[in-house]
Formats: sequence, C-alpha cells, structure tokens
Amino acid sequence: MKKRTLGHGGLEASAIGYGCMGLTGAYGDGADRQEAIALIHAAVERGVTMFDTAEAYGPFTNEELVGEALAPLRERVVIATKFGFGINRDGTRYGLDSRPEHIRQVVTAMLKRLRVATIDLLYQHRVDPEVPIEEVAGAVKELIQQGKVKKFGLSEASAGTIRRAHAVQPVTAVQSEYSLWTRDVEHNGVLDVCGELGIGFVPFSPLGAGFLTGKIDRTTTFGGNDFRSISPRFAPDARAANMAMVDLLTSVAGRQHATPAQIALAWLLAQKPWIVPIPGTRRLARLEENIGAASVELADADLREINEAASNITVQGARLPEEVLKLTNR
Repeated sequence: MKKRTLGHGGLEASAIGYGCMGLTGAYGDGADRQEAIALIHAAVERGVTMFDTAEAYGPFTNEELVGEALAPLRERVVIATKFGFGINRDGTRYGLDSRPEHIRQVVTAMLKRLRVATIDLLYQHRVDPEVPIEEVAGAVKELIQQGKVKKFGLSEASAGTIRRAHAVQPVTAVQSEYSLWTRDVEHNGVLDVCGELGIGFVPFSPLGAGFLTGKIDRTTTFGGNDFRSISPRFAPDARAANMAMVDLLTSVAGRQHATPAQIALAWLLAQKPWIVPIPGTRRLARLEENIGAASVELADADLREINEAASNITVQGARLPEEVLKLTNR
C-alpha cells in the first residue's frame, strides 16, 4: 500500500484508510463482532494503517470494537477518533458539547475504550456553536502537551473555523464528505485553506454511501435502521436520476480494467497528494476492491473526461437529512 502524509503535521497513513462506522450500525444492524475484528485484521495485513472511529458510533461500541481489534497491532496503525456530541452514559444524546471540561472527560473514556495510551488523531466531530473554536483548540492543545493526543483534526468545519482553530493549535487533518457526487469542499474554501495551511484532508463517504459502487439502483430497499432510508439523495426518483454518475464511472472503469468504486476512489486520490479517503465495508471482497484503487492510475485525459462529464450531471437530493445537515459548520 502506498503511503501519504497528511499535510505539514507529518502524520503518515496508507493512501486508502478504513472507516469503521458501519461495523456497528448506520447501514443497518452491526456486523458480527468476531467477523468485524477479522476484517480489521485483514485490512492491516493488506497495508491499511489509518482507522477512523468516533465515540458517537454506537455510541461507544465502535471504539470498543476498534480498540479490541487493533490492540495487538497498535504499533502498525494510526487510530483516529472524534468527540463533540453530548452523549449520556446510557447512549442517549443531548446535542453538541465541546466544552473543554467535557472534552477532557471524553478523552479519558476514549483512551480506555481504544486501549491506547495516546490517540493519534483527535477530531472535533461537529463544530459546537456554543463554544468558541479557540477554546476547543486550546483544550486539545493541552491534551497534546499531556501526551494523551498526538494530532488535532476538525470534521465538517468551515474554512473560517479551520483558520481560527489552526491559529491556536495546528490542525493536522480536516474530515468532510467528498466524492464525485458531493463536491462542496471544492467551492466553500475548505480544500483551499487546507492547501494553504498544510492540512491533510480525509474524505468520508468517498463512495457516496455505496451508491458510486454501482451496486445500488432505484429498486434497492433499505431497512429502517439504515440512514439511507431517510436520506433525500437515496429516494427512488433521486437514485434514478443520479445513475448518470454511476454510468460515467462504469464507462471509465471498463477501459481501466477496474470497478466503478475504484475509479471513484482513484479520482479522489488524484485531486491532491494529501488526501486520504476512508471507505468502509463489512466484506473482505469490497475491502480488497477499495485497496486496489490505490494502484489505479488515472491519466490527465481520464481526469478531464470525468470532470467534464460530471459537470453536466446535476445530482438530485440533499446528501443528508436536513436535521443532520444543520450540524454542519457553514
């Protein structure tokens, strides 16, 4: 697996990371625990070093799973997790909470769940409008000085927020949704500020929550505990219209002896050398397919073709339900 460095922070990671969220929910029921651990081990064996989790996934159970799986492999991996939601001990939520005292409490619990002495990369999961970002960055800076955290990151933050945080504690990575059908960060200044300040970028949902793999069509059904069942972009009519994007990927994939998913990931990798996408999966075959994208080389002509064709496709439906988008720092 090729390696990449996330900006000037010097955090080295595999070119393709692994998003662990789906192992404990979000896309329906969670995976069998032992099968999930075996899949994480298989990812490490195949060169994946970046593993992404969060206290909110589960809540808590995803970090526990990742901690158990990676404990015997700790020296070979980078573990990233996220704080920022208000979560009671019973798992119920009370909105956003990035008060410094809460961050300190959360990190203590994270270290235990992840079975680590230090968190490699700690993101603020969502920007808390009630807490100045300077206070958040300052709290993480103290945790870094104490050796409990190595690097600081932000998720779904605006360009202005990134600048303000970076002035207090250098930001190593920003995580936001980015793919061929979600390109907001190209236009809202986020990618630009990352390039300017030397910050790495970690796209989540780089395969469009599975849509860009070509395995989902208008007739696909989703269970009630799958977030796509309430996502506007996955409504039947929207899916039918958005198949044009899959058709584009399929066309390029045929010439490259690749899959649509591999082309979608290779396109992301080609955008900047400091981008590390984190696709998730519960299946070994899909894991190997995603890893294979790191070896797909898209020529300038391929990239021009993809960009020109994609610019003529109007993606239908919001990327997430409105109540979730309201938490995005814009």
